[in-house]
Amino acid sequence: MKRVVEIGVLLSRSGMYAALSRASRDGVLRGVEEVNADDSLDITFRVHESDPEGRLDRYAALCREILRDTPARHIFGCTTSASRKEVIPELERFDGVLWYPVPYEGFEASERVAYTHSCPNQHLLPLLDWALPTLGTRAYFIGSNYIWGWELAQIARERVLGAGGSVLGDRYLPIGDTEIDHIIHDIRALKPDFILNSLVGESSYAFLRRLSALKQEPGFDKGFTVLSCNFTESEIEATGGAAEGLVAAGPWFEPNGGFGGSFHEVARQSVHELAQLLNGRPGAEKMPLSELLNTAIRAGQKPRLDATHLHARQPAIIARLENGRFNEIKCVAPVRADPYLTHRSRAPKGDVFLKVVP
Repeated sequence: MKRVVEIGVLLSRSGMYAALSRASRDGVLRGVEEVNADDSLDITFRVHESDPEGRLDRYAALCREILRDTPARHIFGCTTSASRKEVIPELERFDGVLWYPVPYEGFEASERVAYTHSCPNQHLLPLLDWALPTLGTRAYFIGSNYIWGWELAQIARERVLGAGGSVLGDRYLPIGDTEIDHIIHDIRALKPDFILNSLVGESSYAFLRRLSALKQEPGFDKGFTVLSCNFTESEIEATGGAAEGLVAAGPWFEPNGGFGGSFHEVARQSVHELAQLLNGRPGAEKMPLSELLNTAIRAGQKPRLDATHLHARQPAIIARLENGRFNEIKCVAPVRADPYLTHRSRAPKGDVFLKVVP
């Protein structure tokens, strides 16, 4: 008989970035279904689910409830870096582990988090290394006004300046804000070679729709190439076709034109990763994550996660959205995550500076 392992799910089904979080949730539940049906495994997962509704103030409390009121030690969830940072103190307090299945900005390595998607040396830097010689070096940045947008812009600024390019604009919006006339005015006047879009959810969809309309104006027929490290197939429908031509970077794109994208697939893989780590090891769900990984490595397993900094090894695929599906442009073989960018390969030319944004 299989032993039961309790797990938590903390992903929103509504709110400003619901399309992304629902893709992750569907991937987790798909993974649970597959694990529970796999007779080669000696475990079955039982899910305790909470819905934060995309509200930042709910994540810590709901994480606390799962860890305090159920036997679950492993939680799959969070879609934004802000929500991830909200739950880390609760994970530390109650001996929990968060499986975080979405891209993030790096510069973190919590012993309580399994970073199963990509960080900047696996998404942003390969994307820019393709874009700068291909599209040009005049860049414009727009992002959501929190750590994801800030850090990606800082890293991208260093890379663009290091290539002898220029950053024409660097703008931020609160998550969910769709008032973007001033940004469209900027882009109309500046005509950048490419735009790095780090907006999240509804803000991103509104921006892409307005930019699509701008491309119809006289003199803008060639348009602007939008780059993204967080736009996936799960959001195509929400843009109403306005995302056509966008170039994205990620570890996985739907091979048959599906709509789950890497948020769904990495979440599904994460459930299988935990199942493999726990298989044949009664009580292992209570181990610290690094100990669990090292135990598996000593037994001859090859986990996706690095036992030192708990990030996954991932490929970097660059793909363009054409006719409603992503088509691969370039694929970089799986590389070890470097969350602190300790191996920066290019020194910037000229001054690198911090910009105060009112």
